Amino acid sequence: MDDPFVYLNGTMTPLSEAKIPVLDRGFIFGDGIYEVIPVYQRKLFRSAQHLQRLFRGLAAVSIVNPYDAQGWLALIEEVVRRHPAEDQLVYMQVTRGVAPRMHAFPPTKPAPTVFIMSNPLLPLSDEARANGVACVSMEDQRWLHCEIKSISLLGNVLAAQNAVVHEASESIQFRDGFLTEGSASNVWIVKNGGVIGPPRDNLILEGIRYGLIEELCAAGRIPFETRRIARAEVFAADEVLLSSASKEVLAVATIDGQPIANGKPGPIYKKLYAAYQAAKTA
Repeated sequence: MDDPFVYLNGTMTPLSEAKIPVLDRGFIFGDGIYEVIPVYQRKLFRSAQHLQRLFRGLAAVSIVNPYDAQGWLALIEEVVRRHPAEDQLVYMQVTRGVAPRMHAFPPTKPAPTVFIMSNPLLPLSDEARANGVACVSMEDQRWLHCEIKSISLLGNVLAAQNAVVHEASESIQFRDGFLTEGSASNVWIVKNGGVIGPPRDNLILEGIRYGLIEELCAAGRIPFETRRIARAEVFAADEVLLSSASKEVLAVATIDGQPIANGKPGPIYKKLYAAYQAAKTA
């Protein structure tokens, strides 16, 4: 497991032997798109939606998509097959490729660099599930195309480090007084029994769990809406939730040391988490 097989530009190779040229535009400029797919018991979860988002990202930055959906799935499944873990997180990255360093796109399109690896998907602790997690708030200072899943993640890296510095699990970001998202999570509030998320616009990366949570709410007859959410609404919420491929759905107990409601996971979280577990095995 310390040196799993990965896919790089047409070859399956041990991770320790995978190498790219230093003039790869992903290395020089962060010029690329990535995607992450969770795997449960070696079965890809919502892979069609993840690939659709990958394809949208590549189109948005004019990188040639090297494979169709079936081609991607064949490569991903081979990486999953060679990995010893049953539950995994598959990471895929496509950069614009290798070219002399210049900011504008190379006049002659290079072949894109394609990389796929997988890591064990480790469950969150029982304590986090039972008690919720602490978060910290901060101003969102990232670029204005957060809807693109770009490998240029310095803003997210700094937000994640902000959480570490404050001994929190996640930074919850606000732009001009309104909720956007976490460093690596979508953020939801619950009020009067309904789930509310920020709009699906350029200020957030619409997680694949966006659609899933909407489906789970519909099945559970939980009101669901997306709209701008003021900072005060977050702190006054009945529940605050995080969602991501690795967190699934997770309750927030405190933000900036202030408890959300009674500071414990609430009934909507418990209902959505149970429904999420059922969806994984459907």
